[in-house]
Amino acid sequence: MGECVEKKSYNEINKKIKEGTAVVLTAEEMTGLVAEEGAKNAFKKVDVVTTGTFGTMCSSGAFINFGHTRPKIKATKAWLNDVEAYGGLAAVDIYIGATQVQDDDPLNKVHPGRFRYGGGHVIEDLIAGRPVKLKAKAYGTDCYPLREYETTVTIQDLRDAFLYNPRNAYQNYNCAVNLSKRTIYTYMGILRPNMGNATYSSAGQLSPLLNDPYYWTIGVGTRIFLGGAAGMVTWRGTQHAPDSPRGENGVVREGAGTIAVTGDMKLMSPEYIRGASLTGYGCSLMVGLGIPIPILNEDLAYFTGVSDRDICCQVVDYGIDYPNAINRSLGEVSYAELKSGKIDLMGKSIPTAPLSSYPMAKKIAESLKRWIQEGHFTLGIPQEPLPTVPFRKK
Repeated sequence: MGECVEKKSYNEINKKIKEGTAVVLTAEEMTGLVAEEGAKNAFKKVDVVTTGTFGTMCSSGAFINFGHTRPKIKATKAWLNDVEAYGGLAAVDIYIGATQVQDDDPLNKVHPGRFRYGGGHVIEDLIAGRPVKLKAKAYGTDCYPLREYETTVTIQDLRDAFLYNPRNAYQNYNCAVNLSKRTIYTYMGILRPNMGNATYSSAGQLSPLLNDPYYWTIGVGTRIFLGGAAGMVTWRGTQHAPDSPRGENGVVREGAGTIAVTGDMKLMSPEYIRGASLTGYGCSLMVGLGIPIPILNEDLAYFTGVSDRDICCQVVDYGIDYPNAINRSLGEVSYAELKSGKIDLMGKSIPTAPLSSYPMAKKIAESLKRWIQEGHFTLGIPQEPLPTVPFRKK
């Protein structure tokens, strides 16, 4: 890594974006450039590196204001396509969580449950412009006398519809296996007994927070790609843990950082926001998210050039250890190994499969690159940095 004597500023880069002269690469392209020419030359040549990820992000949901009724109602209970939303906000403000399931879902009574429809599917249906049944109940007041209300709405009928996700874009995550003697159904997918398969959920070298491991350019006010539209980082995500173990290259080796994000659902595309059903586990939401990393110094050029072979994660047993809160790693593997289709662990060759989509992550990074090149998307300067740890050069 360099000494960071030379620096660029946000204003300089944004000026070049507006003039159409900014040099923008995806993180995949930057990895190749740094490997060929080194971080010093890459820093001189590149202004912005774009990232992307597309995967299941359970801690997601939407704030919806369905507009005042006539007569008015103060909704204490609300449902969208029979999926309950939280009504303890204000008269016609509700929040629907991605993992909430329909009221009549049998859940895991017949195991494994199918979880065919939930909050994530409602969010996808709204973004896609499909009609959604809205039902609200109230106890009635002098100023809000209506006690029941039912209608069918599309997203254009709603006063407001904001995606607000408390925890997205996990900086890294586990590789999951199953040491037990039975098939298990988890948020990491279906895991066969005796380490019959392994699953993982990260775009690796394209993943947003892995390209800025100390969050120098990611904080409150950072503009992002969210669901096919421009969104914003609003705070650190829940479970943000920047003090997780790091490799000699500064990149975290397990979960670590997360971000809370928001964006206007009326501008989003169902291509990048999909309801998900996880057999035997529940409902969720697949979220497409990308972050532009301004190359402010040589160290950021180095970090955005780190490849899959230099990014590692921990292999965790979901059959016995994880459900019993036993904090143990069975081993460490690189994303290059995971993406090869198999890993070698404990004397066994195990087939691997991703739960996130690398082709979609690549498409997001390329879309964000195009937005910036065409001058449609400038960089947001973070007003409040994410909590981090001191940067130590190796």
